[in-house]
Amino acid sequence: MDKWDHRFMEMTRLVSEWTSCMQPGRAIGAVIVKDKRVVTTGYNGAPAGMRTCKERGECLRRKLNIPSGTRAEVCYAIHAEQNAVIQAAKLGVSIEGATIYCTHQPCSVCARIIANAGIVRVVYEHGYPDDFTLEILNEIGIKLEKYVRDGEPASDAPVQAF
Repeated sequence: MDKWDHRFMEMTRLVSEWTSCMQPGRAIGAVIVKDKRVVTTGYNGAPAGMRTCKERGECLRRKLNIPSGTRAEVCYAIHAEQNAVIQAAKLGVSIEGATIYCTHQPCSVCARIIANAGIVRVVYEHGYPDDFTLEILNEIGIKLEKYVRDGEPASDAPVQAF
């Protein structure tokens, strides 16, 4: 990891603060970068024009007792990675050959979207309970790297899938 990776990972944390998710620890941010330039950003939240969980005063997933990493379709929010890719499409900006920086490892649905968008590298900080993501990215050949902050234990070394 280099200083650019550090800078863009810092941006994912800032973007994640815009979430409309109520669940603790589920503020997710994503930044798509091409040629060291930010192309788009995304955070997890309800689609435009729809009331958010914060506005509703409850989390649907928590209400229904749905564990993290399962049944992603039962949620008002769109994932941060999906929002970043959608924003690129909406703006008509190519993200072919780009890197996506994420606060959390993408789920398998996001992994497939990332693949079809032409993104070639995924850098994430926190894990996510979806091992199918690793299989998808590995088979397609998308580089997956775990970001490790300076001073973290060596046991948290970056994970790569090729």
